[in-house]
Amino acid sequence: MSIDLDALVLAKGSHDDREQGVCLMEAVAWFAGQEHTDHPPCVSPVLAAFGRSWNDALPDDQRHILKPFIPLLPGTAGDGHELARSYLAVDWLAREHAPAFLALTPALIPHADALRALSPLRDARAVQAAKPALAAARDAARDAARAAAWAAARDAARDADRDAARDAVWAAARAAARAAAWAAAWDAAGAAAGAAAWDAAGDAAWAAARAAARVAAWDAARAAARDAAWAALAPTAAALQDSAIGLYRAMISPGGAS
Repeated sequence: MSIDLDALVLAKGSHDDREQGVCLMEAVAWFAGQEHTDHPPCVSPVLAAFGRSWNDALPDDQRHILKPFIPLLPGTAGDGHELARSYLAVDWLAREHAPAFLALTPALIPHADALRALSPLRDARAVQAAKPALAAARDAARDAARAAAWAAARDAARDADRDAARDAVWAAARAAARAAAWAAAWDAAGAAAGAAAWDAAGDAAWAAARAAARVAAWDAARAAARDAAWAALAPTAAALQDSAIGLYRAMISPGGAS
């Protein structure tokens, strides 16, 4: 049975067999004529880690954006580009993803600009040089998020519904970051750099997403707070999804990446 890419619908998670559905990596195994698995041996481990995480983070109605990658992934295993792919993910986290969320909070814009101005993070030396800027951005974003959380907690002391609203906003912020391929890049970046480097990029992105969610109305009902947070974060998440498509293509053929 051959795969029909036009009719294919990608599903979240792994599956016992193809009758239950397929995620991106399971579809790649099918396309390559391999046994059903979400760890196809023909795919680079870094690309596979990225693909599995991104597949599961995307909403059901957006997962189709991954289908064009299915024919491109077989044959990437063992091609000698694993380290370059991981550094591409590190670089994207630090210089694109984190700044996008940092820039949503006016006080954090200087840190967003500082990260965007970093030299490309293509090796261990560049990552080491970037650590002070990453740490400063992470700390500033955490402080901003902490201030927003305390403000919400004070409100919640007067109105229990506001605590639920705060939780809904945080959940929306985390979901936006994941949908924008944060977790996928995190998984792919882990093989390339020391934990301190990609922890800094990841913490800045997460904390900035939470800080940006301060625009939600803390005194609104839970659903209204969630919707307000999504309204604030959705354009950034959508732009980063488009950017992640370019990142993933560059990771597949890192020799052609700029």
